[in-house]
Amino acid sequence: MHLTTLSLLNYKNFEAINFDLDHKINCFVGNNGVGKTNVLDAIYHLSFGKSYFNPITTQNINHASDFFVIDGTYLKAEKTERIIVSAKRGQKKVIKRNGKEYNKLADHVGFIPLVIISPADRDLITEGSDTRRKFMDGVISQGDQQYLNTLMTYNKVVAQRNALLKFFVANNTTNPDTLEIYNQQMVELGSVIFKKRTEFINQFIPIFNKRHQSISKGNETVNLIYKSQLEDEPLLKLLQDNYAKDKALQYTSVGVHKDDLQFEIDGHPIKKFGSQGQQKTYLIALKLAQFDFLKKLSNINPILLLDDIFDKLDESRVEQIITLVERENFGQLFISDTHPERTENIVKKVHQTYKMFRL
Repeated sequence: MHLTTLSLLNYKNFEAINFDLDHKINCFVGNNGVGKTNVLDAIYHLSFGKSYFNPITTQNINHASDFFVIDGTYLKAEKTERIIVSAKRGQKKVIKRNGKEYNKLADHVGFIPLVIISPADRDLITEGSDTRRKFMDGVISQGDQQYLNTLMTYNKVVAQRNALLKFFVANNTTNPDTLEIYNQQMVELGSVIFKKRTEFINQFIPIFNKRHQSISKGNETVNLIYKSQLEDEPLLKLLQDNYAKDKALQYTSVGVHKDDLQFEIDGHPIKKFGSQGQQKTYLIALKLAQFDFLKKLSNINPILLLDDIFDKLDESRVEQIITLVERENFGQLFISDTHPERTENIVKKVHQTYKMFRL
């Protein structure tokens, strides 16, 4: 599977631009601010129906316009697939496959498997649990559409329960029967999510460890630990025991929406004890493991986006990662960098076709 052509209209800093792409390696080079990352983000948008860097749709529309269109043509299983994502101010985003509009965005997720490696991934280490849950859910959802639907329904139930708690406080009242309905729905949906996440982590950890060993040459021991309140107590008991607290807070403080992933290096939190280089290596291993996991699930090479890959990595480490593309039968690769010569020198060492796009 690969992306053959890409057209952007009023997307971020681009008014109109077209790309005829190489089926293996594509490099977008130029000074900061010319839109290299925006091209990669448009490709991400075609897979997920949203931006990796800015989920607010209207902020991805060029300032001089009131709409954007991203148009991509893929070759998948020897069949042409055309994906168009469009958005207009004041209207909902539209995603079409071969001219037919999707009823739900969730129906498209996973059709074009994709992994992005970016400096923004550092948020996985520095930000709160929500960011790490989104990573975990994103990987599972690409291979399991039912999981995504369950997750979306669960989040709606939590929002409804939160609204009920606010109503109780505002009106100095309570309704145990209605609350129990939401509790039971959370338990039913949450148990499925907990089970799926547990299964995923058990499969993912060996893949991640193998990737990290190959990139770091086995100099460190890393771990990835799934933390959930459901490991200690059933969700229904947690909800009942924390009702008074939840009512005071006016939101639901327990459940799988509070789960987290713990990143460790040599038995310690990587956020506190890992150098910038170690953190970057950890994240790249995490993303390459995501690539391996998705490839195994779909029997398709996901598209791989390397955004500003030289950030905090020396050239030899980057060359090692690019070489993996040749050695391990990766699919299509997109790279952004500020130094054209540096990128081309490394890409030339890989015996694959490539194109350079100077923006």
